[in-house]
Amino acid sequence: MKKFIVLVIRIVIRLIAKVKASGYENLPETGGFVIAVNHLGFLDAPLAYYALNNWNLFIPVAEKWAESAILRWLGKHLNAIFIDRFNPDLKAMREMIKRMEDGQTLIIAPEGTRARDEKMAQGKPGVAYLASKMGWTILPVAIVGSEDRLVIKNLKRFKRTPIQLIAGKAFTLPPFPKENREEKLQEYTDEIMCRIAVMIPEYNRGYYAEHPRLKELLAETA
Repeated sequence: MKKFIVLVIRIVIRLIAKVKASGYENLPETGGFVIAVNHLGFLDAPLAYYALNNWNLFIPVAEKWAESAILRWLGKHLNAIFIDRFNPDLKAMREMIKRMEDGQTLIIAPEGTRARDEKMAQGKPGVAYLASKMGWTILPVAIVGSEDRLVIKNLKRFKRTPIQLIAGKAFTLPPFPKENREEKLQEYTDEIMCRIAVMIPEYNRGYYAEHPRLKELLAETA
């Protein structure tokens, strides 16, 4: 069933978008790593199955979507984890760790929800904490052009929306320290977000537009 659903996803995306993916050479050779992305629109999650058809993926999904029988059914067959975004969800965290140990690949948007104003919001610390604690490799991926406004506008005109998926270089975070934990956790979260922000247009960078770490990364790529 999963293969059939993914096939349908790929057909639909081809009909409504022109997707250009780059940076495949930066993908780790085996699973058990994190793909951290920005979140612009409703197409972002399906794009993961479009671009990485041969990987064993799982995506955390807000638990509110489990209230829909259809979305709950899709989540089951697409290996999703329904998670409480507003409270510590230890059960979901344990399940993530188990799946990562099994070699699955976690796709996550640290912002927690899509950017309704089309700008990056401050990242939430959950993935930074787990990645640092567990030593997971992180692959930053920028999504460009998937804003709901653009997709809907083009659909009305029977036009395909150009979307870019850009994978940066994989990296790992330092081990989680025993002191200054909150400060370091924020630093690690900002590191993930800035490595995504450096690959997206300036007008989408939002909260991170003037971040010192982003400026360092931009200077390195100049």
